[in-house]
Amino acid sequence: MRKHQQEQIQKLVTTLYEATDEINRQFSKNNIPTVINLLRDCQDAAIHMGEFIENFEGEDTRTVELLTEYHTSLYNIAMEIETIHVSFIKQLKKELRMIENSIRNELKPKKIEVVFFPYKASMWDSLESVWMAANEDAQCDAYVVPIPYYDRKPDGSFGEFHYEGGDLPDYVPVTHYESYDISIRRPDVIYIHNPYDIYNTVTSVDPRFYSHELKKYTDTLVYIPYYSTSGGMSEGQKSCSAYYHADYIITQAEKYRGFFDSSFSKKLLPLGSPKFDRVVRICNNPPEPPAAWKAKMTGKKVYFYNTSINGLLSNTQVFLKKMQYVFSVFAAHDDVCLLWRPHPLLESTLDSMRPEFQQIYSKIKRFFIENDIGIYDDTPDVANTIALCDAYIGDSGTSVVSLFGIAGKPIFILDNNINTEPVEDDWRGEMITRGFNLYSDDKWLITRGNKLYYSPDNNYKYQYLCDLSDHAYGDYYLYALTVGNKTYICPRSAQDIVVLVENQISKRIRLKKHIERPGSFAGAVSCGKYIFLIPLYYPAIVRYNTVNEEIRYFEANLDVIIGMRNGERLVGGYCVQNEYLFIASPIDNRVLAIEAESGKEQVLTTGGNNAGGCMTLNSDGSNLWSMPFSGTIVTCWNSESGEVHEYSNFPDNLKCRHINFGFECMERPFSYPAFYGDYVYLAPYWSNMFIKLNRITGEASEWQPPFDISDNIKNGYYSSWCKSWFVNPADEDNKSYNIFSLYDRKLYNVDLENSKYEEINIEFNVNELKANEPGYKKNSEWLQYCCEESAFNTLSDFLEENITGNAFNKENQIAAYGEIAANNDGTCGEKVHKFIRGHLNEN
Repeated sequence: MRKHQQEQIQKLVTTLYEATDEINRQFSKNNIPTVINLLRDCQDAAIHMGEFIENFEGEDTRTVELLTEYHTSLYNIAMEIETIHVSFIKQLKKELRMIENSIRNELKPKKIEVVFFPYKASMWDSLESVWMAANEDAQCDAYVVPIPYYDRKPDGSFGEFHYEGGDLPDYVPVTHYESYDISIRRPDVIYIHNPYDIYNTVTSVDPRFYSHELKKYTDTLVYIPYYSTSGGMSEGQKSCSAYYHADYIITQAEKYRGFFDSSFSKKLLPLGSPKFDRVVRICNNPPEPPAAWKAKMTGKKVYFYNTSINGLLSNTQVFLKKMQYVFSVFAAHDDVCLLWRPHPLLESTLDSMRPEFQQIYSKIKRFFIENDIGIYDDTPDVANTIALCDAYIGDSGTSVVSLFGIAGKPIFILDNNINTEPVEDDWRGEMITRGFNLYSDDKWLITRGNKLYYSPDNNYKYQYLCDLSDHAYGDYYLYALTVGNKTYICPRSAQDIVVLVENQISKRIRLKKHIERPGSFAGAVSCGKYIFLIPLYYPAIVRYNTVNEEIRYFEANLDVIIGMRNGERLVGGYCVQNEYLFIASPIDNRVLAIEAESGKEQVLTTGGNNAGGCMTLNSDGSNLWSMPFSGTIVTCWNSESGEVHEYSNFPDNLKCRHINFGFECMERPFSYPAFYGDYVYLAPYWSNMFIKLNRITGEASEWQPPFDISDNIKNGYYSSWCKSWFVNPADEDNKSYNIFSLYDRKLYNVDLENSKYEEINIEFNVNELKANEPGYKKNSEWLQYCCEESAFNTLSDFLEENITGNAFNKENQIAAYGEIAANNDGTCGEKVHKFIRGHLNEN
């Protein structure tokens, strides 16, 4: 008998107790006809209960025998009710107690019923090992009920219908969803792997199987993520619809607790990932490849090429060019085999969210298949494919990376911006990633790989000093600030400040660890003896006192300085002036002012009409100049007098172009400006020109720098988020400024008064750079172990096994991935089933 069936019978016993009390009341009032009717109702209930029990437990149970005796007592009382002079209520309640005890002891649930509701056959691996454990449990009836789903049309309505029940492995017995009535079966446990319910913009399971509907018919609803992770989790997984209705959420390890909204903390079970169970099991006993694959694989290393949804959506045009580049590289290497496996929902995502690129994608796909470039894999079982492959290439933010990691096979992370072989000096694009800014000490430069380089003569000729992190990548630190005789390396994704004294790491200032994801801070600035860290995801502005080492956290006004624009989390511009730190809002005209010494906070408004938010905030010594995120209104504001001027009379041919997607817009026109005399010089962020603005008259015109500054990103090795900016004045008269061109990583010194310039050579020793190239190493907290594509390690280098830096080490990789997966020995499914069984027994 099942638990809910036992509970149904127990509820009927409770009803009989209530009926007995009512019989007693009516008998005391001498309402004999009513008493007789109630006795008959109790008889009917006893018959129904007996039949119900026999249906599940068979005949000859003690409980049915007691119900029969109870039925006889009811009959005798009814027949003698007119002459009864003694109380019969105690006798009936005694019999009910005996029945109740018998139900509790004899009809204990012998089996539980567990049902699994997969929808995509390719995601079955997220449930399989739990099903295997349940299926092998003699005290458990386990059902696999694949459910239908629909593609979403661009307008959000339901499109094509899908049912993939026939695509699950042959050894999995499938029950059709129309044959499993959940409202009647009322399973003890339901497992799902779709957390989105109505909120999935690409697909939707049949609404009958949304989590809130399922929860109506079970005591225990368990969500197991359809993905696994190599260390990080996307913001979109923080709070999903199913989390509110699930009783438990399985997570890969304890460290992922911080990625979920804290309201779900008690539901989280850090027991691992069934996906890892499956890939470990199958890689230990690889299947025979399909005949069509075998001919292409024989005698060759097989490279699994994964095209992910995140990669597709981040910049679809760039992504498609990357695909073509990958195919061309493999076409030039006859001794290797490319296996291309698109994400199962890639084409549905294109249809729903990027329909304008569908034809281009289809053309690339046809070219791949018709020209027999490699193997096109659309099979539902990724674990079988992984077992047949030797290495991974593709994006980092995908579950497949972690599966290769656990399997101990090489991982080569592609940079989707790169679609050409490198030429001389292309390494500059990757080494000078952040360039130079208003606040940093240019003597120090943090390069790709968290390497710290320095210029002994402060002349932009850099040499290696040390590694700032044990991790090879991850963009852990921003730039260096010098205060007194110490230099402070400020964090970006890290949560500490590195202190340098006499070119040596003296110590690390540890901050409170709050987040488990990259992007802790957006910037840093010094103000007297204080260093302020400007947060992006970190939950506080941090003030560090360089004299007494006190750390203070400002948490109250983050909603002022951090906001969302077009789905992107942004922090407003910031600067220091008159011993105050000012941080503007990215979405309106508010400004947070913090007095550096006292820490007193004030929320001010500029008084301007501009609603474009502030992207950069700069001081000319008296006023604060705000460059907008949106529109072309530049605001000059005096925080003491409140006087405000807005400038918008710019040349008609001023245009902006989105740097990633290429469309024309009026977003992010200007970056950090320069101030000289009556003029403000505005450098282009996304706009097509420099501007010379007379701050007195408001007259603005295009300013032509005296050198040819690049108007296009040099190539994919020079990943850029904007065009250029002015750096600090290079002389006391403020007439000479440095300009940094991010597109080609060049630095110029410009005399604004005489319109003269010189290029400042940024020099490295290339052999030294290669000697410090990580190759295969522990990547970051969010990507455990891999090699990344770069100018020193190209895709061709990888195929030719010509890696610069550390060679691949299987043991190191497995150890690294073992740190981010509980029960990574293939026992996650067993542990999940055991825990849920224990939970049911407790209740």
